[in-house]
Amino acid sequence: MRSSVLFVLLPLVAATVLGAFAFATADSTSPVKVARSPRTGQERPVLVELFTSEGCSSCPPADQLLMELDQAHWLANAEVIVLSEHVDYWNRLGWVDPFSSSQFSDRQKGYAARFAQAGIYTPQMVVDGREELVGSDRAHALRAISGAARQPKAGVVLAIAPRTQAASVGQIGLTVRVEGLPGLPPHDSSDVFLAVTESRLHSQILRGENSGRGLDHTAVVRSLTVLGRSEGNQAFSATPVVSIEPAWKRANLRAVVFVQEPRSGRVLGVAAIPLASGQ
Repeated sequence: MRSSVLFVLLPLVAATVLGAFAFATADSTSPVKVARSPRTGQERPVLVELFTSEGCSSCPPADQLLMELDQAHWLANAEVIVLSEHVDYWNRLGWVDPFSSSQFSDRQKGYAARFAQAGIYTPQMVVDGREELVGSDRAHALRAISGAARQPKAGVVLAIAPRTQAASVGQIGLTVRVEGLPGLPPHDSSDVFLAVTESRLHSQILRGENSGRGLDHTAVVRSLTVLGRSEGNQAFSATPVVSIEPAWKRANLRAVVFVQEPRSGRVLGVAAIPLASGQ
C-alpha cells in the first residue's frame, strides 16, 4: 500500500503544464474538479484502469478522481473510458470487498511484471496499459491521459444488437468490430476484451481501515472476458451476449470493449456504450 497523496489546488496557469486540461474549484477548501471540455470530434479514446479496494484507506481519493474523470468523459484531446477493478488481497485484513476478485489481482500482477515492479499496491492507476501511477495523483493522471490520446488507435465499433427471439430475459446481445490496429506487425496478435461495469454503487464499511465510512464507486467491473484474438492487422468481429445478474441495475450498466497487445500491455483501441436501453 502507498500512503494517500495530498491534493494541491492548482492555479489556472497549470494549463500550460497540463496542456488543454482545465480545473474548476468551488472554493479554496473544495477538491479539484476535472472540467468537461467541449467535444471537438478529434478526441481519441483512452482507457483508465484503477486497481482499488474498499479495505484500503488510501483508495477513496483515487475512487473520487476516477469518478470525476468518468463524469467529465471528454478531456481536451481524450475520450476517457474508465474501469474500477477491485482487488482481493485486502480482504484478509478485516473487510471483504463485495466487488473484489482474484481476477483483478492477477491482472494487476501482469501489469507489475510489464512495468518491472517488485510488487503490487493500491490505489494504482494504469493509463492505456502504457503508464502506471498512484491512483490519486491527479496531475500525473491528466498528463498520462493527454499523452495516451496522442497515440494512434484502432477503430472499435460497439453496438447493441437488434432484438431477436433468441435473446433471453436478462440478456443483451452486442455487436463488436475492430479494425485498423496500429503498429502491429503481421505476425503479432492482440486480445479483445469485454468488460461490463456498474456505476452509482455505494457501500457502508463496517470494519477495516475504512470502518465507518460510506464509499461511492463508479464503473466497477462486474465481469471481464476475452472475446477472442485479432491476428496481425486483420479485422475482428464478434456478437457476444451479456447476461445481466439479478443484483445489477441495468440503468447503471455499461459495456466496454478494448483491444490489448499481450506482451506490452498497450491498449490499442477502446469503446463503451450504456446498456440501459438493451434487450
